Amino acid sequence: MTELQKPIVIGITGGSASGKTTVAHEIFEHFSGNSSILLIQQDSYYKASDLPFEQRKLINYDHPLAFDTKLLVDSLKKLLNREPIDKPVYDYKIHNRSSETIRVEPKDVIIIEGILILADEDLRNLMDIKVFVDTDDDIRLMRRIQRDMVERGRSLDNIMAQYMGTVKPMYHEFIEPTKRYADLIVPEGGENHVAIDLLVTKIKSILAERGLA
Repeated sequence: MTELQKPIVIGITGGSASGKTTVAHEIFEHFSGNSSILLIQQDSYYKASDLPFEQRKLINYDHPLAFDTKLLVDSLKKLLNREPIDKPVYDYKIHNRSSETIRVEPKDVIIIEGILILADEDLRNLMDIKVFVDTDDDIRLMRRIQRDMVERGRSLDNIMAQYMGTVKPMYHEFIEPTKRYADLIVPEGGENHVAIDLLVTKIKSILAERGLA
């Protein structure tokens, strides 16, 4: 395989409910019509646990050790070599990895989205473009409350306890510092159409250089 055939990897990160998923989906939708593209979420790579449910609820899911980063790196390397992977499935309602996996075929454009994807050097080194979505804490909290109550069946008390106990402190300790590794910082997530347009233009340029456009 020549360098021109190597897929392009875009890493999109930011705090919980920052809008990074919206940015990732905006890019995905732009290229899905005429290019082969896939989206991998770091959340799929939370570690499996044998702990009882009540103890799993207490795990700090915003800490780097909560993720099976080695498996994510191995998966990405396989995709870069044009090999398929069996992507794990994480079930938020049981706080554990499902027994199921999803077969994922390699594509020309690979988007990796997650809160701590820039925290690991091996993972960073596999990315062509690194993006940090920067959104105010208060806005992220409001978005998280709405999302977790509707999509993940959690109570307001549970959401607030988790946010104050782990989400917010872990953001400032581990996630926000990775901003220095970003090639592009996007304020306010999916509402920043100028930044998304710039990203799309850059991706098109790299695809053309590699003969993948």
